[in-house]
Amino acid sequence: MSTTTNQASQTAQVFYTAKTRTTGGREGASRSSDGNLDVKLSMPGSSKPGTNPEQLFAAGWSACFEGAMAKAAQKLKVRLPDNLYIDAEMDLIVDDGNFSLAARMNVSLPGLDKEVALQIIEIAHNICPYSKAIKNNVPVSFNLI
Repeated sequence: MSTTTNQASQTAQVFYTAKTRTTGGREGASRSSDGNLDVKLSMPGSSKPGTNPEQLFAAGWSACFEGAMAKAAQKLKVRLPDNLYIDAEMDLIVDDGNFSLAARMNVSLPGLDKEVALQIIEIAHNICPYSKAIKNNVPVSFNLI
């Protein structure tokens, strides 16, 4: 079975394809086809070794978001501080047996004017592929710290 939704425009080109194989679900392992990612998985809050999908999503999204902030700063003709960081928080929520996600991005842009920093965050949120993927599906809050 193969399904495709939200097909890309006819001018779109694939820039990169990540390939992973996961076995064992939340108590298993994931490995990328090139071997650069090889992680054990464990349930959130478990004392077992390994990470979980929520941590992986937070790490991937925050890394991608920092790149989007660089593009936003370039657009605004502003230099990002070298010591910027993002603390991403991903909540796994259970409500009456149904699971969902919620997220917070705590962004530090030391030395930038508050209004400029907020503009960078807003522009980045509109161009970051992870942000686009969860738009209208996951509650997200951004905090300038």
